[in-house]
Amino acid sequence: MTGLTASLRLLTSALAVSLAMGPALAQQAAPAPSLTLELNAMQPSDKGCRLTFVVNNGLGADLAKAAFEIALFNEAGVVDRLTVLDFKELPAGKTKVTRFDLAGTDCTKLSRVLINSATECAGASVEPNACMRGLKTETKTGIAFGV
Repeated sequence: MTGLTASLRLLTSALAVSLAMGPALAQQAAPAPSLTLELNAMQPSDKGCRLTFVVNNGLGADLAKAAFEIALFNEAGVVDRLTVLDFKELPAGKTKVTRFDLAGTDCTKLSRVLINSATECAGASVEPNACMRGLKTETKTGIAFGV
């Protein structure tokens, strides 16, 4: 009987620990709100250089407007240009592909694209700094892309 009592106590303790840890594990599994910008492609165009981005709004709210100031670095690592890219509306949970033609820019001379700031981040119940706070960057190109 003593063995059975000890087994029941051990089983009760294990159950109590697993019940206590359940909410903690559920909180860890929930992803943080994010806005992912992927520099997907870079190619010459009639106007200069075309940058293609894949954007995913995982902030949990629709963005009526999202725009970012970016810095373009040349092959010597010197800032060649600052410009604003307007991604317009980004519905919550949606992935969107957007292209920007940068007139007078030579793709072969770009070495890095840096997101300087969010010039606009607007939507119902969206804090103005949510776009930068939740920003994640990725690249499929041979140049550096980030914050």
